Amino acid sequence: MNMQNNITDATSKVTNKLNTWLDVFIENLPNLGIAFVVLILSFIISKYTSRFTKKIIKRRVHKDSIANIIAKTTATIIVLTGLFLALGVLNLSETLKSLLTGAGIAGIVIGMALQGTLSNTIAGVVLSFRDKIRIGDWVETSGFSGEVMDISLKEFTLKEADNNIVVIPNKTILDSPLKNYSLTKRMRVAFNCGVGYSSDLELVENITKKAIKKAFEQIETKDQVEFYYTEFGDSSINFLCRFWIEAESSLEKIRAKSRAIILVKQAFDRNDINIPFPIRTLQFDNPSSLEHLSKLDKTIVN
Repeated sequence: MNMQNNITDATSKVTNKLNTWLDVFIENLPNLGIAFVVLILSFIISKYTSRFTKKIIKRRVHKDSIANIIAKTTATIIVLTGLFLALGVLNLSETLKSLLTGAGIAGIVIGMALQGTLSNTIAGVVLSFRDKIRIGDWVETSGFSGEVMDISLKEFTLKEADNNIVVIPNKTILDSPLKNYSLTKRMRVAFNCGVGYSSDLELVENITKKAIKKAFEQIETKDQVEFYYTEFGDSSINFLCRFWIEAESSLEKIRAKSRAIILVKQAFDRNDINIPFPIRTLQFDNPSSLEHLSKLDKTIVN
């Protein structure tokens, strides 16, 4: 009998509890409907906002990875906002506070654990928005020089003149000076040389300017070539020659300098202009020194 009473009491409690939940569900049915509509609208809005954001970002940043991450971040924020609004409609303030607290703590933990990665990601986004750094530019930074191959969310990729690939963390690029050779279409090339003291200096200047002008078509007159004698050297009178070329990379600058040196040397040879090299004369006034040198030679031969 007692067992039957216990079963009856338990059944009655469960029934009452279910009835209470049903009453609460019916009472909050309008709020559930509104919350459901808010969630659906947030998903729809996030979808179209993501597409619109991606389209706008691609106009400024020609990188799919950056556009995708920004679009997804925007969509996530909208969905989370809709979720919080839905919870507020259902009067689940305590649940909302718990979610916010948990999200804050999780954000702090993740931020501390992935500090380096997040720094590189943020730096990658910043670099992608910079107009003065583009894919294909020839840049010099952090002791490396080369063509920009890629700017991802983690790293900055360069291809050097010797075809080596250099991968640099984005944070390092953002914190370091960067020289971009591709921002201007003109570069100045300079080289030094020397001629013998017996040379006609005015003739040397005219021949050098004429050779440079003939080699590079963008130089309209020889006056655009700068020529300056710089010093009386030990065995030559040295000069500096500078001129401008149409170029965007340091590799083109090196090639232009090499071509200029070859043509100037050929022009000097045709006009019998000597490019001297240092000569050292050893004088032995002491006979004992000559005798010692002769013995040394014999020792080496033996």
